[in-house]
Amino acid sequence: MPRIIAVANQKGGVGKTTTVVNIATNIAISGKRTLLIDLDPQGNATTGLGVDSKSVESSSYNVLVQQLPISAARVKTVVEGLDLVPATMDLAGSEVELVPMFSRELRLRSAISLISNEYDYIFIDCPPSLGLLTVNSLAAATEVIVPLQCEYYALEGLTQLLNNVELIQENLNADLHVSSIVLVMFDARTRLAQEVAQEVREHFGNLVLETVVPRSVRLSEAPSYGKPVELYDPASSGALAYRQVTKEVAGRNQTGPQDMSERSL
Repeated sequence: MPRIIAVANQKGGVGKTTTVVNIATNIAISGKRTLLIDLDPQGNATTGLGVDSKSVESSSYNVLVQQLPISAARVKTVVEGLDLVPATMDLAGSEVELVPMFSRELRLRSAISLISNEYDYIFIDCPPSLGLLTVNSLAAATEVIVPLQCEYYALEGLTQLLNNVELIQENLNADLHVSSIVLVMFDARTRLAQEVAQEVREHFGNLVLETVVPRSVRLSEAPSYGKPVELYDPASSGALAYRQVTKEVAGRNQTGPQDMSERSL
């Protein structure tokens, strides 16, 4: 069985898509069969991997609403070994269309079950909300990675997300758990960032990855070129950080953190 990892944070602009694109890229580069499902109507993961959403024939909308097999919707990306189920603007209206449908919360899980043996890792980029798209993602996943921006309101949003993960565990997916919290957009020059990071580590312990991802111009530029930072500027601080983040994620099993010593991709 693959590791099925949802990357979620209901707060927008916290580096969620940057995180999922770059971890998935590094996992694929390491030789693992990898799929990324873009379930965010903004489609940033799609464009960030060099795929034009206007040119694709099928998308995650068709998978969820019309039950199109993932095998008919996936496309290749600029990263060898990384497949993508792209997102289009059609996805924006899908939550309303899903409401009257049977087993509406489990449609993504059903779709993934048909192709799960083809991949070692399946990543899901969740939208910045707690609607039916995110519920589908969490019902299908075994793990959640939470990118956390080092700012004042971050912990409040994290508490809300953890409460919702607990609800999904109780009602839809007993296997779901938060496996990692990634501190992103870290500005070492500010006292606030350091205080937030310290508070998160004190509260969540080894759920928090050792590596922090700094604010980086290269990370911001890379999507506009349709590339993950590992292909755009592999020597940049952002690329180096996400390489280490990926090693930590890969070194954890599906039940939670493990000893990271002497582990590699």
